[in-house]
Amino acid sequence: MEIGISTFAETMPDAITGNVISHAERLREVVEEIILADQVGLDVFGVGEHHRNDFAASSPAVVLAAAASHTNRIRLTSAVTVLSSADPVRVFQDFATLDGISNGRAEIMAGRGSFIESFPLFGYKLNDYDELFEEKLDLLLTLQKSEFVTWSGKHRPAINNIGIYPRPVQDPLPIWIGSGGNSESVVRAGLLGLPLVLAIIGGRPIQFAPLVELYKKAAAHAGHDVNKLKIASHSHGFIAEDTMTAANKFFPSTQQVMNKLGKERGWGTYDRAAFDAARSFEGALYVGDSETVAQKIIHLRKNVGITRFMLHVPVGSMPHSDVMKAIELLGKEVAPIVRNEIAKWEAKQ
Repeated sequence: MEIGISTFAETMPDAITGNVISHAERLREVVEEIILADQVGLDVFGVGEHHRNDFAASSPAVVLAAAASHTNRIRLTSAVTVLSSADPVRVFQDFATLDGISNGRAEIMAGRGSFIESFPLFGYKLNDYDELFEEKLDLLLTLQKSEFVTWSGKHRPAINNIGIYPRPVQDPLPIWIGSGGNSESVVRAGLLGLPLVLAIIGGRPIQFAPLVELYKKAAAHAGHDVNKLKIASHSHGFIAEDTMTAANKFFPSTQQVMNKLGKERGWGTYDRAAFDAARSFEGALYVGDSETVAQKIIHLRKNVGITRFMLHVPVGSMPHSDVMKAIELLGKEVAPIVRNEIAKWEAKQ
């Protein structure tokens, strides 16, 4: 059972003070967070790609590389790479470079992304949203399998027996599929035998169990070993010394983000009642003291079948010291509880 962190390197106004930190400062903070996550024994750290003013990380591989030489064992992944609007060759080269710097700890999490700013920025049409992803994933997987590549498609110039460099340390360089929870994406991942990341950020996490079963059935149908499949959860949360402190610190920025996105996407107003319901035992927010968060992760593992849990913190802009404390508690207190309980549970299966 792997435990880790993901971040979008948010630079929204502080929900309490209104202060806004620069992109540069937030990027330096993220590097510090990755280094701490490694020091406290976490397994993975993911950085998401965005192309708008309220997020600082448009190039996750560069951010991760900045931390790679200061860390020893933590795996470094995008969360996600917006593959539909990216050049798969450049993505592969960037993460192969990261893999070399980190000595074999890089991963790519490929997804469509939940924001669309990258499409006009890089000259792609939203009407081609699905077709772009399918074609570019095909190329990325071709690059993963062979040093010399011959490939042709509709949205990118063909490649005719050209070597792709540098080569990664890992063979193959791990490629995960990120999914918001639709059946088409989990079936695709299963048929390809690729590890799956589910964004479990709303509703009841246990509702994702049928999707996991669908993923496994698709993988089995394609002849893949179901026992070797890796399944991750990307879930919002925050940890403090006691549950009420965690809730009170995490609510303001979470409300701010949810209402900002709500205005953009037509959602209803997000209030404290919705927040408190989401942090209940069956809810999608992993907010509380170490024991509370650990037990929710254990519940998710036993009932949904995830093999990796990634706590997304912060949501919006929070004091860096609070985020660092949450990372420390996740590594030093939550992770040992989860790993010990899951090891005992699996021994009985």
